[in-house]
Amino acid sequence: MTGPAAPSSLSVVPRRMRLLCAVAAAVVVVVAIVVAVSLKSSSTGVVAFRTVDQIAIFGLGVALGAAILALGRSRVDADADGVRIRNILVHHELPWTAVRAVSFARTSSWATLQLENDDEVAVLAVQAADKERAVRAVEALRALHAAKRAQDSVPPPLLYPE
Repeated sequence: MTGPAAPSSLSVVPRRMRLLCAVAAAVVVVVAIVVAVSLKSSSTGVVAFRTVDQIAIFGLGVALGAAILALGRSRVDADADGVRIRNILVHHELPWTAVRAVSFARTSSWATLQLENDDEVAVLAVQAADKERAVRAVEALRALHAAKRAQDSVPPPLLYPE
């Protein structure tokens, strides 16, 4: 019995995470706008708020909203040559020969790549919250990996020679 045919390429983003980040960012920006607008009318005996304070509160809200949106930027692109992973702050570009296995443990929140040098790379774009989409993505990554391994009979090189 053979597995699923390997796709020619794959591109995955975390759908639910992006939606959650977009909603949270919108809420933060709206709250910042409400606070900035209502700030001018409030003053205490000690502090009087000015227009510059309103602008600062609005700017902080926009900056926080942008930071929240950045959490959903994860992406994985794979093809016959290798896999490119963009996590929150770190980017990886790996040939399939450097990857030992694609794993997704039942207790894990996201998939991981087991590398030939015993390192692991998190694939935050493939999240358990995406359920069936995550399963299809892992199956496609495994199929691409298996197809490349079937072509190569040479053992993979070490990523970090000693």
